[in-house]
Parts: sequence; structure tokens; C-alpha cells
Amino acid sequence: MNNNIDHTDPAKDMNSERGNGGETHQRAGDDTKVLTTQQGVPISDNQNSLKAGSRGPTLLEDFVLREKINHFDHERIPERIVHARGSAAHGYFELTESLEEYTTAKILTETGKQTPLFTRFSTVAGNKGSKDTPRDVRGFSVKVYTEEGNWDIVGNNMPIFFIQDAIKFPDLIHAVKPEPDRGFPQAASAHDTFWDFVSLSPETMHNLIWLMSDRGLPRSLRMMEGFGIHSYRLIDKDGRSTFVRFHWKPVLGVQSTTWDEAVKISGADPDYHRRDLFESIDNEMYPEWEFGVQLFTEEEADNFPFDHLDATKLIPEELVPVKIIGKMVLNRNVDNFFAETEQVAFCPSHVVPGIDYSNDPLLQGRLFSYLDTQLSRLGSPNFAQIPINAPKCPFANNQQDGHMQMQVPKTRVMYEPQSLDPTRPRESVKRGFASFQERLDDGVKGRIRAESFADHYSQPRMFYRSQTATGQAHIASAYAFELGKVDTAHVRTRTLSHLRHIDEDLANRVATALGMELPEPADAAAPVQDLETSKAVQTIGITPKSLEGRLVGILVAEGSSHSEVEKFEKAARAAGANVKIVAPNKEVTLDNGTRIQTDERLAGAPSVIFDAIVSIIMHPPAKKLAKDSAALDWFNDAYAHCKAIAYCPATEEHILSKLPIEKDAFVTPLDDVDGFIENAKTRLWEREPKVRDLA
Repeated sequence: MNNNIDHTDPAKDMNSERGNGGETHQRAGDDTKVLTTQQGVPISDNQNSLKAGSRGPTLLEDFVLREKINHFDHERIPERIVHARGSAAHGYFELTESLEEYTTAKILTETGKQTPLFTRFSTVAGNKGSKDTPRDVRGFSVKVYTEEGNWDIVGNNMPIFFIQDAIKFPDLIHAVKPEPDRGFPQAASAHDTFWDFVSLSPETMHNLIWLMSDRGLPRSLRMMEGFGIHSYRLIDKDGRSTFVRFHWKPVLGVQSTTWDEAVKISGADPDYHRRDLFESIDNEMYPEWEFGVQLFTEEEADNFPFDHLDATKLIPEELVPVKIIGKMVLNRNVDNFFAETEQVAFCPSHVVPGIDYSNDPLLQGRLFSYLDTQLSRLGSPNFAQIPINAPKCPFANNQQDGHMQMQVPKTRVMYEPQSLDPTRPRESVKRGFASFQERLDDGVKGRIRAESFADHYSQPRMFYRSQTATGQAHIASAYAFELGKVDTAHVRTRTLSHLRHIDEDLANRVATALGMELPEPADAAAPVQDLETSKAVQTIGITPKSLEGRLVGILVAEGSSHSEVEKFEKAARAAGANVKIVAPNKEVTLDNGTRIQTDERLAGAPSVIFDAIVSIIMHPPAKKLAKDSAALDWFNDAYAHCKAIAYCPATEEHILSKLPIEKDAFVTPLDDVDGFIENAKTRLWEREPKVRDLA
């Protein structure tokens, strides 16, 4: 509780004066920085342009005005074509187990060191001003500032991608973006062009079913897994190669919202994920991930029932376990959102000696595309000199000039070989990057896709059948919702024909929800296999029973019990949760006379932003709130989203008794604080069929 309310206005002590028009001027004192132009010229008046008389025209000679407006006019840079909406933080990487047997990369062989890094999370489809909680893939990219150069792991929160070859990427994005003739929908895949494209591209089926699952609706950026997606190579000191896939596993576990929650959260707080990340770090509840690798040889890969160079395929952890070798901790928020989060440039081509690429055709295209788009978006080949992108190790090259060159080379020599300056940098066979000496086959050059990429349904089938019953219902409901937004009948039919290969039950559930007949199955390019199920791909089944990193909302009003509020706040924090006090007003007085400032007003803090709720209100406020739709929704939504509720007698008499809320095991009175805390660690999914129709 915040009972330290300070209404003192510091502006009164900032040497303020009123101008002729009543405008506020804050003057610098002897110990205050003086406002200047970019050239360091002190500014005498930052409130008024230079005019010919008080009511005359503004003069062109006003260089302060011209500089200020000119810079403002050019403040924005082109947003990313994809992953435009992002949030980021600083942190460190620490290796706990060496991979010296497999690689020479120091970042993967020298344990115990804390290496600085920068991590950016993002949605894919929406623009920079879109919401945080759409159904979408999330970007999960990490820039590690190693002593051998920057290493970028440019990944997502799903281990696979929609397409197999980079040449299809423009088509995918054109299909999912707002339709060009109407400019909508924003940040949404529920429209005709997207489903037209994916239903004609069976390779998309695996990433598509992940998107329709709860993984497409993460509860928090802190509760997402991250994947490098592609197979890479680790190269040892003798030039031998081992394939590797990179994983980030959240210490808080994987957790998602329901679709109904995500929709309501986007209206209540479109910055929900960004705020959650910022506040967690600000409160020193530092997000942490375990870093793991899947290691396998060429011979082992040859025996997989799929092609690991196909980016639409994951490698089940039951087949190749994830070996945990390090951790990532995010412990510092950005100082300036634009300078860091917006200007950071991730490139899959940024690797260090000891790490190399595979022949994954999607990865190969990304190695070109990312650098190309950075040149366009940041406007200069010198974007690597921007502080957030610059290596923290020594670097030297013969690149010169170009737009926004920040370095001042003091040499006449910007080339090599040369004999005029012995101090200039030269190549190093011993320390330099060495590509794996791969023996290439003698195949004919051509635009050919490997036959081993032809199985588009086996892994989606494995994914669906691996889910819990609730998870399967969520997937079926997501398909039904998305296809319900598709007006072109044959696109819906075509999609159902693919679902029949994935699972007949899934196809039937979606068809029934849409009121459609099941079509014949689509032509499969390869036999569909029944692979072993994998618990690691679940969401609900692997969500830990814990309040660590979660958020509890406590509703109070005038006269609420100070001791009860304190008891629940203390219990929730002891379990690792954060707590926010909610009330109809911003300030309330509790029963012991303590006046507190609440964290949120009820009208702006619906229960969808909390993981569990408590109501501690007296009879008069409860009677009044019983007529307030926001208050009724506060309880209805928490119940509908299977969350724990603790209630006081006044809440029971005036509110709960009038709502369709069954007092099940997760709806408990205030005297059972231990029961509430235990319930709040998870959700009562058995309640869901009682509150909504699922496909």
C-alpha cells in the first residue's frame, strides 16, 4: 500500500516566471544546466518564436525555432516492415557449462563471465502503434556483445516458421498485413488474404497451428520461450562441425492468456506487455531465461523422420534433449526507447568464430535480407556505429565515409594490402572467422526444393495431439474464430481440407463451429506420420504452479480493512507476486484512518490484467458498486477466465449473489488466505466449459 501521498509540486521550486501571455518560463539557476541549441548556443526563451512585434510575423532568422522544428520534422524513421511493435531491455549472459568440445566461440566456452546483451521482444504483423496482445508470433531477439564481436540470435517464441524458402517471405507478409485496398485489419491474421495464402501453402500448417494455440497469446514477455528456429553449426578447433539449435527457457515458466482476456486487455491497456516488462525490471523482479542447446551430428540428423534444414520442423526434445548451458538475465530498462529499442539492428549474419550457418534455405535468405533492410530503415551503412549496435570489443576496418559517419580515422591508408601504415588492421588466420569446409554434393544447380521438405502435416499432428484437452479446445476455437472472419467460402473449405490431415477431431470441431460440411482431405505431398507426442510443446500442461512474477489485484474502497489488505498483500508478495491496489477512486481512507494512494482506479484496471483478485470492501461501497458495470465485469471476467477470487461478506451479499458465479474451489472467503494463494498459482480450467462455448 502506498500511504505516503505527497501533493508537493516541485515546479514551484524550479524558478518559474510568467510571460506576457501567461506562458510559463522556467529559468536556469547557477546549479542548473542551461538549455542550448545543437551547436551549444544558450537559449534565452524556449516559449516564443522571434517575431516582428508581439503580434507580427515570425522571422526566418530565428535559428532556434528553425533547428527545433527541423529536428522534430525528422524525428521518425521508417518502422520495421515486420516486428515494428517491440519492447526491449539490457541484461547479461552467463555461461554455466562449457561447449569447448564442440566450438571455439569464447562466449560458449568460457564459463562464469557476465557478458552484456540487449534483448528485444516484438509482435510480427502489427505496426509500431498497434497493441501488445494480438494473436501473433512474437519476436525474441538477443544481441550479445561478446569479446569476439556481436552475436545476434534472431528468433521467435515459436521454434518453427511458416515457410521453407526465403523467396516466399514477401508473399507471407503481404498476405498477413492489412489488405492493401482497405488498410485493415491491423495486427490480425483473421482475414481473407492471410487464410487464402496459408491454405494454398501447406508448408505453413505447422507454424499456423502453433499460432492458433495458446502460444500465440503469451501472458507476459517474461513468460515466453525463445527459439533460434534454424539449425546452425558449432565448429571446434579442428574444424569439425556439430549442428545446434538454440533455446531460451523462461524461469517463470510458459503461461498464456485466453482469447477473451487478450481482447479485453488490448482495450484496457494496449501497452500491457511493455508495461509488464518495464515494471518488473523497475521493481527488481528481473526476468530470467535458461539458455539451452540441442546438439546433433550429421549422421544423427540423417535418421530424423524429417529434414532439420526445413524451418517448418522442430526437433522434439524427446528426440534430442535440450542441454542447459547458461542463462540470460534482464536487469536494466532502456534509457531512451528510440535510441535503443527502435534503432537496434539484429542480423542473423552476426555470428562469431566457432559458430556457422547451415544450408537452411530460409536462413540463407535471412542472411541477406536483414542487412539490406537495416540500410533502408536506419538510412546509412554506418548503422553499426549507433551505440546500441556497436560492438563493445575492439573493432577496426577499412570502411570509410558514407552518410552519418561518426568515426574520424587518422590515417592515409583505408585499404589493404598496403605498405604505408604498419599499424593498420590485417587479417588473421588464427583468430579470424572460418566457414565450415563442407563437402558439397554434385547436384545440378536449379530452383529445386528438396523432397525431404514435403511432409507438411506430421509435426502439426504431433503438436495438436500433444496438447491437453483444454489446449486442444483453445486451438479449435481459434481456428473457428479466425475462419469466421473469412468471407470467401472456398478459402474456409480449403483450410478444413488441410485440418483433416492434422486431426479428424480438430477438423470436425472447427467445421461444426462454422456450420460447414467437411471437404475431402487435401492432397498430401508425402505420407503423414504418427510421431511420438511431446509434452515440451504444450502450454497449459507445462505452466508451473507458481505465483512468481504474477500480479494480484486487491479491490478496496472507503473504510476497507487495513489489516485484511495488509494480510493479503503480504501473503501474495511472499509467494513472489506483485500486488496492485484498485479502488473506485485514486485516494481512499481505510478503516484505521490511513489514507492511501491506489495503484489503479477500477475504471481503468479490469481484472483481465491480474492473475487473481481479492475484494475487501465494506457494505455501503459494495452496495454502490453492485450498480457499476465495471465492478460487475471485474468479478465476472475473473471468474470467466478461471482465476482465483477471494471475497469479503459485503462482496458476497451485494455483488456475487447477483452474478452467475458458482462458489467453486477457486472462489474463497477472506479467512482462507492460504487457500487463495494456493489457488492463485494456477487456473481452474475445469470451470471454462461452464462459462463459454469452445469449439
